[in-house]
Amino acid sequence: MEINKIIESGLMETYVMGIATEEEVQKVLSLKKEFPAFKDALEQLEYDIEVLAQSMSIEPPAGTLAKIEHEINEIQRRNQAVQTAEPESRHDKNDQENKQERYIEVESESNQMRVNKAWKWVFIAVFVLGKVFLASAIYFYLENRQAQEQIKELKIELKQKIR
Repeated sequence: MEINKIIESGLMETYVMGIATEEEVQKVLSLKKEFPAFKDALEQLEYDIEVLAQSMSIEPPAGTLAKIEHEINEIQRRNQAVQTAEPESRHDKNDQENKQERYIEVESESNQMRVNKAWKWVFIAVFVLGKVFLASAIYFYLENRQAQEQIKELKIELKQKIR
């Protein structure tokens, strides 16, 4: 019964996500050795998070690996050429220049949607119409509520007059 409370406490989740304190890590490791049910639950949680991460992963654009390999090979060739062709005194100066050139550019697809500028006015019109409909819905809701209250009052008056 006590192990179920520990399992449901969120300790395993913090451990698996890597945000547990050192004390919590030690506690998880000791519980893992001591209780087989805790160990099984921890392994199941790790598996579930791994499956979730894999299902949410995004494939890199085609040709990215080849581009990275090409850039790395170019950097290595430049470094070898600099080391063999130039004396030691100029080597420090070129190291600083090469450090700036060592970044590899990787193209990625944008997460933003591109829209033709003509659609801008359509979106503005939809937004304004949405606000108008919202305002009218609120207005008619309040009017309906007021009318219902008046109907209740009239029913009460009728009942009192009939008696």
